[in-house]
Formats: sequence, structure tokens, C-alpha cells
Amino acid sequence: MMETEQLKILVVDDEPRIREEIEEFLTDIGHRVHSMGCPSEAFRNLEAWGPDVLILDIKLPETDGLTVLETVKSRYPEIEVIMITGHGDMDSVIRAMRLGAVDYLRKPLRLNDIRAAVERTGKFLRLNRRLQSVEKSYFLLSREFQEAEGRRMIGRGKAMQKVLDLMTRVAASDDTSVLITGESGTGKELVARGIHQLSSRREGCFYPVNVSAIPESLFESELFGHVKGAFTGASANRPGCFEYAEGGSLFMDEICDLAMPLQARLLRLLEERRVRRIGAHRETRVDVRLISATNRDVGALVAEDAFRSDLYHRLNAFHIHVPPLRDRPEDIPPLLAYFVDMFSKNLKKRIPVVDPGVFEQMAAYPFPGNVRELRNIVERAVILCDGDRLLPRHVSNASPNIQQTEAPRQAESLDLEATEKRLIQKALEKTGHNKSQAARLLNITWQALNRRMKKHGL
Repeated sequence: MMETEQLKILVVDDEPRIREEIEEFLTDIGHRVHSMGCPSEAFRNLEAWGPDVLILDIKLPETDGLTVLETVKSRYPEIEVIMITGHGDMDSVIRAMRLGAVDYLRKPLRLNDIRAAVERTGKFLRLNRRLQSVEKSYFLLSREFQEAEGRRMIGRGKAMQKVLDLMTRVAASDDTSVLITGESGTGKELVARGIHQLSSRREGCFYPVNVSAIPESLFESELFGHVKGAFTGASANRPGCFEYAEGGSLFMDEICDLAMPLQARLLRLLEERRVRRIGAHRETRVDVRLISATNRDVGALVAEDAFRSDLYHRLNAFHIHVPPLRDRPEDIPPLLAYFVDMFSKNLKKRIPVVDPGVFEQMAAYPFPGNVRELRNIVERAVILCDGDRLLPRHVSNASPNIQQTEAPRQAESLDLEATEKRLIQKALEKTGHNKSQAARLLNITWQALNRRMKKHGL
């Protein structure tokens, strides 16, 4: 058995000896294999069986393998194709890779080459499925945010995909406490809301509390509640944060600002899942998931005895770190586009074009205030924009910290069509002109890529 997972593989070759040898070998190493001698049989099998991988000979009866490849990739883009080619047939190999083949095998075939090609393809499939799973979660999360919060979660780079993956995983565990760390402005509350929206607690309340914004003298009452007459000014019974969040999620931002005596009470509450209001004689059971956040180094505070280590470990049952914007520059363009669109609508302006120089400005700026700072800059720039194109001078006027780039005239004159063409060319170069992989890289369908390539004469 191979260390990789079992794959469903269809072998199509008109030479019985070759296809039988491949089928026997791949079956012996743990895969499920069917073999066919002609394209018509193969298509019936593709429809009924749905293989993961197609091993396809270029020379076939009825029609050639390249035509079969093109049809397969248009109808079943999720199936990866390994081509079999004879000596001196490199032109066909190049055309096959451009049509979407993931690998090729040369005749005479060697078993080790077959194994290596299948293992490479298996790894590619797993990575692609993982990406699709993350994309699906991203789409669902964005849609739920759009509906529930009126905003979206933006960020498709690897760093934010990792954050989203962790959010999805911990959301499935309704009671696990989560600690979110990251600099101010990175979107820690948005991550907390995302965990809540992805969980079965989504029908319950998401109750946010900023620990640093509540005076210490009032915090115990805010956190645990009080009964009428418990202290001067307590004119009525009042539930605390945990009771307000019953059945849902309580988000405590800046958790490290919690006073030491209150840390001990919070720890006891988390361990016993019971809360007693100030002045009350009995405890009330609560069903709440606690999500906390901080922009400070909690480990250092624990080492300095400024934060209880037992509470830290209780809060940190699951940890998510949100990276600063400067460490994920690939997220700046989609964030910029989203905020321009949002503020244009809010301010009833029509700004369909963002000048390339604006992207250059943003890429060169470290954003110490992270996403929050980007959002504020874009809002001011849209207010200052008096035309239908957001220009570098609007951004510079919106934020003195961002200097207007002296972009070449040619770059200043680039329009969206030229930018799109350049992105497609880079994606094709990066993937060796594999259109299926280039389409995934560009986050568009294969058909859409094909149309745009024809439009640009590529």
C-alpha cells in the first residue's frame, strides 16, 4: 500500500498489454483501477464511476487523446489527467499541458515513473481539495457575515486561509474557549464573530465586551450582574455579560486589562459554568462560549506575574493569531477594492476605477494600524475623490504618511484591460501554461479564463 490515500484511476490505452500492466501495478499499490481501450468506453466510465485520475494515451482509436483530454477538462474539470506519449512527441506533450494535463509518462513505461506521476497527482488533488474546502468555508462565512453583520471577511492569502481554517475547526466545538491574538486593527473581533457564525451557537447572542473601556469599579457588576440593593445605585436587578450571552458567545476584548481579583472570579466561573450576581444568594448556570482577544504578549505577562497562568491556559484552549497586514500584502488589493466599493455606495459616488498607482502606494506602506487604518484611509480618499477614478493624490491627501508614488507615465496610463491581460500572462507563465491551474490561481473558472485569453489574443 502507498502512504498516500487511495485514488480512483481510469487507464485508457488501446494496447491491452500496457493497460493491463498499469492496472495490475496500481491495484497492487492500493488504488482502485479501471482500464478501457477506446474513448467511447472511457466516457461512459467517467460518467458512471467518476475517477480522480485519468491516465490517457495520446494515440487512440476513434479520436486522438488530445481531443479526449480537451473534452474531459471541459466536462469534468475536477479530474486530473496524466498523458502517455511516445518518443519524439514533445509537441503533443506541450499541447497536452496547455489543455490541462497535470503530468505525462513516456513510452516505454517504467513502473517507478507511473508510481511517481500518480503520487504527484495525488498530492496535487489533496491540496486542491483542501483549497476548495477553505474557499467553500470562506464563501459561506462571507455570506453569513454579509447577511448577519452587513460586512464581509476579506483575505484570501495563505495567512488568512490558515486563520479561516482554524476558525472553521474550532467552531465545530461549541464549548472550547478561544484566545485570539494580534495587533490592534487586524480584525480580531471579526474573527470572533466568524467563529460564532460558523458554530451551532449562531442562533444565540454574540455579546462583545471591551475590558479596557469599563472602569474597574463597575466591571464586576458588568461581568457578573447584580441584584437590587446590592450597592448604592443598584435600583434594579441587572444580569451580567455571561447571562446576556446565554446560549451564544461572549467576546472579551483586551482581556489582559482584567484586574487580578477579577481574573480569579472569571477562572472559577469558567471552571464551574455558574455565575452569582453581586448581592445574590444563589448561583445561576450559564451556557456560554468565551472568546477573548488581546494585542499584548500574554506569555510575557504571565512570566511577570501580571496575569494568572491558570486563567491563561483556560482561555488559551484554542489559539488563533491574526497576522498584521504588512505580513500579508496579497490581501491589500481585495481589501482596497472592497472598501472603495463600500464607501462609494455609502457616499453615493461612482468610482469604478482604482488607478494602478494607488496599489503601488498601498504596497509600499507598512500599515501600523492594519486593516482599520486601511479602511479609514480609503474612506477619506473616497470623500476627496471628485471624479470616477481614485488617484494617488487622493490617497496622499487622505493620509500624509503615504507618499504619492512617482510611477512611470506608462504605468499611470494602464487601464483595467491591460492589467487583466498582464495578470493572465503571469498566471499562465507560473503554471507552465496549464489553463486549469492558471484559472484556479486567478480564482475564475476555466471557461472564463478561455474567454479572456481569446479577448486579449493570448
